[in-house]
Amino acid sequence: MASKDQKQGGGFFSSIASSLSNFGSAMHKSVNGLLGYDGLEVINPEGGKEDAEEEAQRGRWKKEERDSYWKMMHKYIGSDVTSMVSLPVLIFEPMTMLQRMAELMEYSYLLDQADGCEDPYLRLVYASSWAISVYYAYQRTWKPFNPILGETYEMANHGGITFIAEQVSHHPPMSAGHAENEHFIYDITSKLKTKFLGNSVDVYPIGRTRVTLKRDGVVLDLVPPPTKVNNLIFGRTWVDSLGEMIMTNLTTGDKIVLYFQPCGWFGAGRYEVDGYVYNAAEEPKILMTGKWNESLSYQPCDMEGEPLSGTELKEVWRVADVPKDDKFQYTYFAHKINSFDTAPKKLLASDSRLRPDRYALEKGDLSKAGSEKSSLEERQRAEKRNREANGHQFTPRWFDMTGEVTPTPWGDLEVYQYNGKYTQHRAASDSSDGIEEVDVRSIEFNPWQYGNLTTK
Repeated sequence: MASKDQKQGGGFFSSIASSLSNFGSAMHKSVNGLLGYDGLEVINPEGGKEDAEEEAQRGRWKKEERDSYWKMMHKYIGSDVTSMVSLPVLIFEPMTMLQRMAELMEYSYLLDQADGCEDPYLRLVYASSWAISVYYAYQRTWKPFNPILGETYEMANHGGITFIAEQVSHHPPMSAGHAENEHFIYDITSKLKTKFLGNSVDVYPIGRTRVTLKRDGVVLDLVPPPTKVNNLIFGRTWVDSLGEMIMTNLTTGDKIVLYFQPCGWFGAGRYEVDGYVYNAAEEPKILMTGKWNESLSYQPCDMEGEPLSGTELKEVWRVADVPKDDKFQYTYFAHKINSFDTAPKKLLASDSRLRPDRYALEKGDLSKAGSEKSSLEERQRAEKRNREANGHQFTPRWFDMTGEVTPTPWGDLEVYQYNGKYTQHRAASDSSDGIEEVDVRSIEFNPWQYGNLTTK
């Protein structure tokens, strides 16, 4: 149970402590010795009865591809592989990490409701539901492209929101994002830390997410749980998030602690989220329960965390309809994010939509996507050589480094702050109706700040 001290054992969420959910993780199928890959395991979240070899063959890799990948990757076991390895496009989706950041905006109406809510505890219910809503999309097993330094993604066509994200650092990979409408301001500095474990990878979100609700000036701070990607080489790849998500009202001291249950034997506990809203004195006020891939509900509770008599669970969020049998498991909103039809006027040439490798993969041309990806990576290395030879330092366009270093559960983070220049740029672009428009598809992808990008 996600109580304030993790000690309460009974009550509404006593099932969380069931032996099935907490006695070990998912069903593991050892493939030690299988095809020479000693020490790896296949995890079947459904707890099926297939033997290890049969289950192992269910992955997206052909045997020869698996052999090649393992030879390349086995030396990195135990390492952070965030930017160490150039990976084959076979495992990618036609989207970048900057676009994935924008997926948090799909259910932004929950933040609008939080801003309009006078009850401080219900406000946290809405805001935390918004934070959890993206996990349905994030269960996709395809890897997004790492952004090129200086790459951007902008969105100006959803719920009155203006969104801008920029890749502000290459080593370590870091992104910064800003979104705003009449109800809220969203700011994030994102940095991932990984631990490669052979057939799986642990992902730790070293980032800072802040939401400001405009009506009362309330500032909310979000700390998400880590994520594990299982069966990278063998078996059916699947994603699980486990541990605590904490959202704190920095203005009042109220907070919500939600516990993501790990996947247990035969899939027990998978997707389940439970927890409480606490006041500043750490007394439970509202309980929440649900599944991050389906819906979330809430109910007022007493000091022991039990539902108040005469109240009932009320649904606060439910996942929207999604396309059936989508190749990349995209939602309708993910398709909207990728679409040129929804790109803002006078799209920045550094926008992720324009990446030739991403676009080729979207069109199903893996060969071209691979060659374009290699070309972009080499141009990025060439720009770095050029920049360093001239004694220059990369400077983000839309975000400034603050000099602030904030601690997170998984490491310190250098914080970037939105500088307001994109708002001015977008206002100028939207008002310049006299300038002839160009087809955004004809714009050449150009995140580079330095010329003469020789690859020799």
